[in-house]
Amino acid sequence: MKAMVLYYSKTGHTQKMAEIIAQGMERVQGVQAKACSIDDLDEAWAAESKCIVLGSPIYFASVCADVKSWLEGPCKKCQLAGKLGGAFATMDYLHGGGDLGIRLILDHMMVHGMMTYSGGGSCGAPVIHLGPVALSKDLDGSKETFLTYGERMAAKAVELFGIEG
Repeated sequence: MKAMVLYYSKTGHTQKMAEIIAQGMERVQGVQAKACSIDDLDEAWAAESKCIVLGSPIYFASVCADVKSWLEGPCKKCQLAGKLGGAFATMDYLHGGGDLGIRLILDHMMVHGMMTYSGGGSCGAPVIHLGPVALSKDLDGSKETFLTYGERMAAKAVELFGIEG
């Protein structure tokens, strides 16, 4: 089963965390994951993916303009309806609005017909209610949470769609 982690990254922070999520996804047997910038979208991979996670840096307590614009148009190339979706964020400051940005992404995903998932508190530690957020000054400190998130997203996708999905 294919899965994709999409992101926009100006400084490389969001890209790094997207790659970690993709590594976590590949911990699940039968899952092939790819991290890809929204600027260099592999449309064929996205169309075949059963799970798509989208990440954005957070500016002024919201997603960056590139991600918002992508969600309002070009994302249609990914054929999102019926797929499993998730979101993550990177930001400079604690309480900088990461949860707000993630909610904006998840809301758009649902409008496009996606099912959204994070595992919430039901999976135990680490508790990831909406999606993981990494602080740019301590990306390595969030690595395990992002790996776990990727693994949980992939496992849920396999549960929903099967490995051949």
